[in-house]
Amino acid sequence: MAQPDPNIGDFRPVIRQLDEGAINRIAAGEVVERPASAVKELVENAIDAGSSRISVDFADGGKTLIQVTDDGCGIAPDDLSLALARHATSKIDGSDLLNIHTFGFRGEALASLAAVGRLTLTSRAPGFEAATLKASGGRMEPVKPAALRTGTVVELRDLFFATPARLKFLRSDRAEAQAVTDVVKRLAMAEPGVSFTLRDVSGGGEGRMTFRADAEQGDLFGALRARLARIMGAEFVENALPIDAEREGLRLMGFAALPTYSRGAAVAQYLFVNGRPVRDKMLGGALRAAYMDFLSRDRHPAAALFIDCDPTLVDVNVHPAKTEVRFRDPGVARGLIVSALRHALAEVGHRASSTVAGATLGAMRAEPVGEAPRVYQMDRPSLGARGAAYSAQAPAPGFAEMAESYSGRVVEPVEEVPADDLPLGAARGQVHENYIIAQTATGMVIVDQHAAHERLVYEKLKRQMAENGVAAQALLIPEIVELSDGDCARILAVAEELARFGLTIEPFGGGAIAVRETPAILGEVDARAMILDILDELADQGESTSLQARVEAILSRVACHGSIRSGRRMRAEEMNALLREMEATPHSGQCNHGRPTYVELKLSDIERLFGRT
Repeated sequence: MAQPDPNIGDFRPVIRQLDEGAINRIAAGEVVERPASAVKELVENAIDAGSSRISVDFADGGKTLIQVTDDGCGIAPDDLSLALARHATSKIDGSDLLNIHTFGFRGEALASLAAVGRLTLTSRAPGFEAATLKASGGRMEPVKPAALRTGTVVELRDLFFATPARLKFLRSDRAEAQAVTDVVKRLAMAEPGVSFTLRDVSGGGEGRMTFRADAEQGDLFGALRARLARIMGAEFVENALPIDAEREGLRLMGFAALPTYSRGAAVAQYLFVNGRPVRDKMLGGALRAAYMDFLSRDRHPAAALFIDCDPTLVDVNVHPAKTEVRFRDPGVARGLIVSALRHALAEVGHRASSTVAGATLGAMRAEPVGEAPRVYQMDRPSLGARGAAYSAQAPAPGFAEMAESYSGRVVEPVEEVPADDLPLGAARGQVHENYIIAQTATGMVIVDQHAAHERLVYEKLKRQMAENGVAAQALLIPEIVELSDGDCARILAVAEELARFGLTIEPFGGGAIAVRETPAILGEVDARAMILDILDELADQGESTSLQARVEAILSRVACHGSIRSGRRMRAEEMNALLREMEATPHSGQCNHGRPTYVELKLSDIERLFGRT
């Protein structure tokens, strides 16, 4: 039984106007969720001011101190009080809320911070003297002269002191500091021409530098590559593909990693719209869809992608935190990401990430035994002594015959296959009837014959499916699926696309549809469950790939059973033919499950393993 509301008495409730302090604290709850939110708003203001250097100091995860210093255009003394007023901004004039060219435009950040913390705003604009203004819990003090060479310094102390209940919902100092670092790194990615420093000053003193990124020089791609190497690591840049595509007024730029350079969680995915870091479900879904055919479900791609477009094509005024956006035509943005990434992955051919070779070399390094003393060059045996030792250790007669019982075979080189002219080299042997050893111009390649052939067969099946379509099996009795009017309209809107994959549906009156054909490759299926899965994906992402994923999963299974099995001995011609086909087939660097199909070791790395460097 519902309990009566104690706030509602016998009389009609009275509508009251909230006081200014309560209004500001409520607004601050939307804009400032945690210290990282405050850092985001202040750093974005510094970028909007045209700063070339931005430094952020924080203490205790940002709970007790956040200070942002920039060398931007500054604020005139007469405008300081207005800067702390709600909905006062220099970014827009209010006539057009769609044509937004700056990070900030609501005029809420400084007012919200002043309402829940102790804020000191010191600034100097060209042609004016420096001035400072203090505000605590929404109450402002008079503007006073200050000493500052240029730019603006915003100091925020005791965040949420005016709303102590919010403090209970903050996480540990370490977790809040990590969130602050993540915010600064995302903004640094968006602005490679700006220098950023982040310092933890907990406990007083100079503190310690936790992040630094100097301004990058060069063209847009060069500067972005250098900044991403600084933030995401050199390994990401080494294994990332440059992306540059355009469609219907939207331009996509950035870098996306090879499938074999994947992560166990979506922690290396950074998306930006007009330079603004966003966490958009639709864009994240498009990134997953682009890699759908190359990664298993428990692996996630790594990418830093930037969409630039006319501000009128995207609405950033969705939420006060400004991390969500809404495109005028979301299908164009999603299609641009999927097609651009798949095109880039196809163009790269058989290439696999360099981390595969690094992991292999790490696994091959000998474990240290005991506390053996280090051998220095002066202690090594002479050349003559080594030659005598090698002669004494030469294989005895009959070794070749004895080796027949082992699973390693040496094949005679095929004269018409010169190793120096081929990316994957020429086959030189087979180990354990599963791994092909090939010699390249700069080293050697080890190929998993089953995984490689599995990808080749799979790509061939997909090409045949694209050319001939998916064969459909007609149901003897069409299955009727009852849906709501909205779901019925949504599924019928994509009926033509579903028919390409062998699923034929048509309206059956009211909110029902009739399923007349299903993909033959799937065998007997639960049509109703399939339709509901597709509807769920349409509601969540605006586009469904579940049917395509099911069809391709079956093709992958067929490819697995139809490929060269482990344990089969291959002739030299067969092995070389497999290598040549890998070189000519896109995506052959990884199998259908995202694992590498080959490992390339440079001769210099092999020599280092044996101490020959």
